[in-house]
Amino acid sequence: MTEQPIGSVAAYYSKIGVAAIELIGTLSVGDRIRIRGATTDFEMDITSMQIDHAAVETAGAGQGIGMKVPDRVRPNDQVFLI
Repeated sequence: MTEQPIGSVAAYYSKIGVAAIELIGTLSVGDRIRIRGATTDFEMDITSMQIDHAAVETAGAGQGIGMKVPDRVRPNDQVFLI
């Protein structure tokens, strides 16, 4: 199983359980990702993501997305496509 860097966490909103992620590659609904950092390490399937509060199916490099995450993440945690 290869992991490909896809972006990093820019912010985490604990009240709503949402991570803001800055992308360096293309990410789509249905992809599986791993978020890893100093105290973070989990995998998840992307079921939905948003850009400026509008649902999108795909986002590309240079875009910032928001998505629900099952666990706390921290700024600068790395996001990998698996």
